[in-house]
Amino acid sequence: MARLRLALVATLMLAAVSCLAGCVSGSPAGGGDQKQSGDAYSGDVEWWTINLQKNYGPDIQQWIDAYQKDHPKVHIKWVDVPGQDITTKLLAALASGKVPDVVNFTSATTGLFASSMADLNSLFSKEDAAAYLPNLSEPLVVDGKRIAIPWYNGGTSLSFYNKDLLAKAGFDPAKPPATYDEALALATKYHDATGKSATNFMAYSAVVQADGVKLLSGDGKKAAFNTPETLALLEKFKKPFDSGAIAPGSLGENRRDLPQTLENKLIAFNPAAVSSSLLNVQKNAPAVYSSIVVGPPVTGADGKFYMPGQQVMGIPAKSGHQAAAAAWLKYVAAPEQQLALCKLVPIYPSSVKALEDPFFTDVTGTAPADQARKILVDTFKQSVDASMGSGNDEQLRQLFDDQVRAYMSGTKTAQQALDAAEKAWNDTLAKGK
Repeated sequence: MARLRLALVATLMLAAVSCLAGCVSGSPAGGGDQKQSGDAYSGDVEWWTINLQKNYGPDIQQWIDAYQKDHPKVHIKWVDVPGQDITTKLLAALASGKVPDVVNFTSATTGLFASSMADLNSLFSKEDAAAYLPNLSEPLVVDGKRIAIPWYNGGTSLSFYNKDLLAKAGFDPAKPPATYDEALALATKYHDATGKSATNFMAYSAVVQADGVKLLSGDGKKAAFNTPETLALLEKFKKPFDSGAIAPGSLGENRRDLPQTLENKLIAFNPAAVSSSLLNVQKNAPAVYSSIVVGPPVTGADGKFYMPGQQVMGIPAKSGHQAAAAAWLKYVAAPEQQLALCKLVPIYPSSVKALEDPFFTDVTGTAPADQARKILVDTFKQSVDASMGSGNDEQLRQLFDDQVRAYMSGTKTAQQALDAAEKAWNDTLAKGK
């Protein structure tokens, strides 16, 4: 089961990364009037998902079989696409006009596909739309057009503390850091007490965004982060990095393979980590896992909990079976199906009703995984989708993070790094999606 959980959680991350492959020139073909079959319960519906068939094929096939049994005139053609291919494959389909009828993509790529999706307001009633958590569904309404509905996600970040190591710094497990400043203070205290690095916490774009800094202009055409507030935030991280309180390996480009980790005990805590990283500790370092205390992620100035992204589903405007596609989409994203998927892996639903199920509300147990699940549920309704809707989110974040590395390693001043990141973003945005 652990292997399966890792596989789907990895899918969440891989799908987000996949938008790198989508950084291709040119825009997909827009919508347009498409002759519709008009029948919700007959015809072929081609449904694209991301990385689900290998590990969850039998479970999902049961949904398809049940639906087709109830609606014998409907045939669901399920096509599962590797995460690294979904963006380029969907772009090609949209350009050719030979599109799937329902497609799963990530919120990080909504800016790329918004103009090519049907307006679901014409296919979903207000009651249908209200079945999804507003903090997840509202970001999918662009200029009044509902381009997709939310499906599932990996939850917000969490904080993880090795209470045994941190005892040397007077760490109180009942009062973990709540803010960036408190996390940096704990890192310094641990380093002063032990001479060792405390954390991989670094002021990358996600941390800057979660400090309330607006990354993009309102029209999405310009970088907006080059401000005195961002400059001060970067400088705040420099001193603990130079001292070694923040691990030198925190500048590594591959965040999944840093040299200092909780598993090898070369750091003592991570105050804002992807929730699935706890599975890695559990699998790779059981002795460390038993020492882990889980808390909410530290927050920046706006006090919000940010979600790296979410899986969504839309109906291409060029689908000729939109009524049947909408009926299938409502079924596959219904509370029952979402809950079933969440019981297979530690993911979270978009359905209001699914989140109210005892599976989520009656969490018991004291193991780190139990603590994590309870905190994720408690913070879930206050979470914010961190996607920018640029169509090139991951590329832009990489450009920003590269400049943070340049500043931290001493090759640029903080202002030079911000200026370079701003220019790189504006040049990229000027090329279009």
